[in-house]
Amino acid sequence: MTLEINIPEIVQEVTAAFHRYEAALNSNDVATLDALFWDSPHTLRYGIGEQLYGHDQIAAFRSGRDPKFVADRDLLKLWVVTYGRDFGTANCEFRRHGSARLGRQSHTWMRTADGWRIVAAHVSFQGDATPMKT
Repeated sequence: MTLEINIPEIVQEVTAAFHRYEAALNSNDVATLDALFWDSPHTLRYGIGEQLYGHDQIAAFRSGRDPKFVADRDLLKLWVVTYGRDFGTANCEFRRHGSARLGRQSHTWMRTADGWRIVAAHVSFQGDATPMKT
């Protein structure tokens, strides 16, 4: 069996799911953020200062976070790769408004009966962005 990488319509679907997440993040739409994470004890999210295991911990973190913490951010780079028709990754570099720090975020997306869901996520800060060659 050969695994198809970056089937154009699947890349579009994962990219759209990522942008839906980004819009929900920037508007602190907790219900949408919770819905976009796979509702499973196997889901994980490593944040700046937290390690969250399972959908319940992720949802509790979101509901308990101060809405003022959420800051708009500029996407500097988005890198989406899909593997077959039901699995993909979305990685980005970003900068929060008013900050010089560069951040990184990675999502692992899986197609479920409910649509595309994040099964693993990671957020961290890094040094300077690297040039992207296309």
